[in-house]
Amino acid sequence: MHFVDAWTSLPPWDLVLRVTPAAIAVVAMLLPGRAVARTASLVIALSAPLSPDFGPPLAHAAWFALWLGVALVSGIKRDATPRDEASRPGGVESGAVGLLLAAALLVVMVLALGREDLPAETTRRVSLGIVMITAGIAHLTLRRDALRGAMAFATMGQGLHWLHRAVGGVVLDSAAGTAGTVWFSTALAVALAARVALIRQRDAGSAWVSHAHDLHD
Repeated sequence: MHFVDAWTSLPPWDLVLRVTPAAIAVVAMLLPGRAVARTASLVIALSAPLSPDFGPPLAHAAWFALWLGVALVSGIKRDATPRDEASRPGGVESGAVGLLLAAALLVVMVLALGREDLPAETTRRVSLGIVMITAGIAHLTLRRDALRGAMAFATMGQGLHWLHRAVGGVVLDSAAGTAGTVWFSTALAVALAARVALIRQRDAGSAWVSHAHDLHD
């Protein structure tokens, strides 16, 4: 009940602003296509300046810029049509297993969180972090386009940001200087994922993970 009360006690508009980025990340995880990733990233970017309890103004601006970059990268068109976009049994099977594992992991962690007697604000921060990290991990297992990895890592990074906020509210002597480390690490992971995908697309004609076995030195 404490977990439920932490969310139901919020005003409706405040609740919507907090939940929207995580909900969009989950929807984007389930839907294929770079257009989906671009649109979802843009909406999350626009929600960053409005999100309550997200940190100082610099944090809002930094995550807005990061998600805007993800949207720009995700909108890059393929140089060529993928050689085989038909569903492959192996891809469907691995995606289903990844989705089931992510769902089970999310349920276990949320139930564990619900058993803790944490302040309402800390509970909300941790639950948002758990949802976004799980969605990011599942995103990597479900989406075959390597360029979608940029959004997956950005999603996990924002989840880590929420967990960092939760720790900062509990540990009084936590170093404030580490606040930018999460953003920088996320930006680096996003940049590397995008670079690898674009190089594969340019040199091999496909950024799809399912085509990796067709590539030869």
